[in-house]
Amino acid sequence: MPQRSVVEAPNPFREGLRFKESLEPCVMVIFGATGDLTHRKLLPALYNLALEHPLPAGFSVVAFARRPYTDETFREQALESINNYSRQKPVNPQVWESFASGLHYLQSNFHDPEGYVKLNNLLNKLDQERGTSGNRIFYLSTPPSQYPEIIQNLGAVGLNRNRKGWTRIIIEKPFGHDLSTARELNRQVAKVFREEQIYRIDHYLGKETVQNILVFRLANGIFEPVWNRRYVDHIQITVAENLGLEGRAGYYEESGAIRDMIQNHMLQLLTLVAMEPPIAIDANSDSVRDEKVKVLHALQPLSGQEVINNTIRAQYGPGWVGGQQVPGYLQENGVAPDSSTETYVAMKVFVDNWRWAGVPFYLRTGKHLPKRVTEIAIQFKQPPLMLFKDSDAQGQVEPNVLTLRIQPDEGISLKFGAKVPGTDMQIRSVNMDFFYGSSFVREQPEAYERLLLDAMHGDSTLFTRRDEVEAQWTFIQNILDGWQSAPRETIRTYESGSWGPQAADEFIWRDGRRWRRP
Repeated sequence: MPQRSVVEAPNPFREGLRFKESLEPCVMVIFGATGDLTHRKLLPALYNLALEHPLPAGFSVVAFARRPYTDETFREQALESINNYSRQKPVNPQVWESFASGLHYLQSNFHDPEGYVKLNNLLNKLDQERGTSGNRIFYLSTPPSQYPEIIQNLGAVGLNRNRKGWTRIIIEKPFGHDLSTARELNRQVAKVFREEQIYRIDHYLGKETVQNILVFRLANGIFEPVWNRRYVDHIQITVAENLGLEGRAGYYEESGAIRDMIQNHMLQLLTLVAMEPPIAIDANSDSVRDEKVKVLHALQPLSGQEVINNTIRAQYGPGWVGGQQVPGYLQENGVAPDSSTETYVAMKVFVDNWRWAGVPFYLRTGKHLPKRVTEIAIQFKQPPLMLFKDSDAQGQVEPNVLTLRIQPDEGISLKFGAKVPGTDMQIRSVNMDFFYGSSFVREQPEAYERLLLDAMHGDSTLFTRRDEVEAQWTFIQNILDGWQSAPRETIRTYESGSWGPQAADEFIWRDGRRWRRP
């Protein structure tokens, strides 16, 4: 009897990831591998990729950090982290055994040149033993102050170049503290690595719903024709957090809401909404990033009194969030009693190009707000003739709003007017909703899974380019300079658990608009 072939059932979870049979084995070196980011995000993401089979045999991780660990110690901690933070539980013993065999630990200070010599020797050894063929990714998961010395030391021992295989470096945010430090960091990295080797990561771009902005716009013929100033009244981008500092006062005092959220995440969302259609979307094309940079260059700069007129900044005061009483920002441990760091920002910006001229983009973000939510709301203009103004619908016909929900309930909602059943002409706004979870009935990959896999493929589409980073900082720097010269009274206070200061409501009311309540 002829032997029957066995057909492997498709794994539905793999469909959300870019799987290519040509993915080559590589080594990922994680600097600062004992830190929170590695254990909460990177190791679980890599394990999930191994579980769902996109990772090739021989894939390896080298943890580079200062603590006196051994390979076995690091593997034990990695297993604990994956058990705690992986979206795939419980841990599969066979997958873990294979994954753990590729985990290695190298103890060294980041400034010690000898550590990089040992790293070079270990990488060469892994090339021979695990077939990684000189393919390397260096991931900087350290405080930004340590980026320059790590980069310089990698170059000093020749780890920035390789006679065989490829070399890439992933740099975490924040990329610079202001425009001058961002430019200086770009200059230092460029002395050691070529631009095509550099992957500046913003995890927001790895979220499924963020990626779907372009698909929604450009794969559906009914939306792109109305995606312009002729039909859109305004756009609101909201990133709300119900958490406070969570023990990160040292970091937040240096960053504030504008550096933590707006300079990177929110400007990225704005560029994806406002950009022109690219000529191509593929790993070998810079078309998407080209169009995003054009949007950043088209942002109407704010300076002097324009900063005061078009931005609102505030700090949270005492209040109640999630049923718990919380202190105000100035009462938090580690916060200076006279701190001027903002925990809330609202601003109005314009994109001065043919598509968006005159359409305001309202951005707002804050901590200790009522709920955690990220969304983009596109509000369309009212019809030119209100045909139902004399009916019972008077005052009930609301504008159409298209809402892209990034988190936590990922999906898309369209609000439109519909007639209420009955003999009277009454109109009520209703929602047509799409939810990712119920529509695809599968768990979405985490943002870091997608981004790490793209870096292995050499696809930099979802990473930030040098000119993109500097264009973002150029816009933000004008605001920072304007705030520095503004009086202390321009920093408002809002009650924790509210949607921000009263001044933010007045800020948008004066335009005849109001904030959307997510």
